[in-house]
Amino acid sequence: MGSEPTRFDAIIIGAGQAGPPLAGRLTDAGHTVAVIERKLVGGTCVNYGCIPTKTLVASAHAAHVARRAADYGVGTGSVTVDMSKVKSRKDKVMLDDRHGVEGWLEGMPGCTLIRGHARFEGPHTVRVDDQLLEAEKIFLNVGGRAVVPDIPGLADVDFLTNVGILDLDTLPEHLVIVGGSYIALEFAQMYRRFGAKVSVVEKGPRLTAREDEDVSATVKEILEAEGIDVHVDATDMRVVKRDNGFDLYPRDGAEPISGTHLLVATGRRPNTDDLGLEAAGVETDARGFVTVDDQLRTTAEHIWAMGDCNGKGAFTHTSYNDFEIVAANLLDDDPRRVSDRVTTYALYIDPPLGRAGMTVNEVRASGRKALVGKRPMTRVGRAVEKGETQGFMKVVVDAETEQILGASILGVGGDEVVQDILDVMTAKLPYTAISRTMHIHPTVSELVPTMLQELKPLD
Repeated sequence: MGSEPTRFDAIIIGAGQAGPPLAGRLTDAGHTVAVIERKLVGGTCVNYGCIPTKTLVASAHAAHVARRAADYGVGTGSVTVDMSKVKSRKDKVMLDDRHGVEGWLEGMPGCTLIRGHARFEGPHTVRVDDQLLEAEKIFLNVGGRAVVPDIPGLADVDFLTNVGILDLDTLPEHLVIVGGSYIALEFAQMYRRFGAKVSVVEKGPRLTAREDEDVSATVKEILEAEGIDVHVDATDMRVVKRDNGFDLYPRDGAEPISGTHLLVATGRRPNTDDLGLEAAGVETDARGFVTVDDQLRTTAEHIWAMGDCNGKGAFTHTSYNDFEIVAANLLDDDPRRVSDRVTTYALYIDPPLGRAGMTVNEVRASGRKALVGKRPMTRVGRAVEKGETQGFMKVVVDAETEQILGASILGVGGDEVVQDILDVMTAKLPYTAISRTMHIHPTVSELVPTMLQELKPLD
């Protein structure tokens, strides 16, 4: 055990979406940096999240379009899905990305990549196995992991999480998914399109609980139209192991759902429970998220927390934006703040949901006077031409300031169209900045001005 610590100007714990770019900025500014990663460089996004899942979504979309080819006057013959090829395509995209980040860190002058699990031994010292490291500034980018709910009988079966399901190279006969939010629904539609029987079981009264009811209802319709069984109000789940799989009972007295593969996708928790944070004076909240201020500084003034572990958003884009905020404050004398950003994210079922700002429910609860506009995708020429008319777009506007408060774009291209609205919201411009702008025809975006010209008071 070496007693003398190795000194760095900065230590970054975790090589997810915020850590490596921050290492790049710090080393460019002449600082020595240690990046510590206990598992896979790239974090959730690269290894288990956006990159592999959106690659699988693309394969599933190709299968879906091929099956519908006759609708467009195209003959394809029977459509088959080779899961081993789907998986190898996903693996290549993911590994290329991971290796790219690894190569960047390993070749970065002034940066040392250290493999292992980091724990604080004091405010400025971190131990990784038998190495003791010391730095003036320390940055946490430790991410999160899947939560496994306490369901009776669950431990008796070989269930999957978002990590394990990515290793499947065969098609499940019947995939049962516990959970009704983003990860659950993306895997549900994807595996249905690959050819599996799929059931979604959600304990609450509806899917996508954080969205407005009309969004939840339409998401359910989209999934059910593809043959996915959706069970809500599964308030008392239990699992019974069977020879060839399991039975999942949604609640007492309900018929069991018999499956061969079980995916548990009920949420995430931060990786903060095994870091020795108390030795550094870093506080966490009741759910384990690191407490941070508006510039992502923790309760220890020389330590910052970025990404999924700080509870300020659990997305790749929020994590990267965290890096930008920290770098701007530390290196650019640019006082950026978390509270300046507008909440935004997407649900990548097909068609996708693009979201920005507040839901109508949240606006209603705030008590402010508001206007709302809504258009079905059946009114979008581009969607009709493409044969993809599911969904709708909706926007809510402050009646007094005329600023846009939020939008839900559920439909073809919704994840891209919502950025139009997001930019105007960030610029704090009135909704007329879009409603009076000429858009290109035929696009999905051209319906946003039309929708904003037909606002009605929110009841």
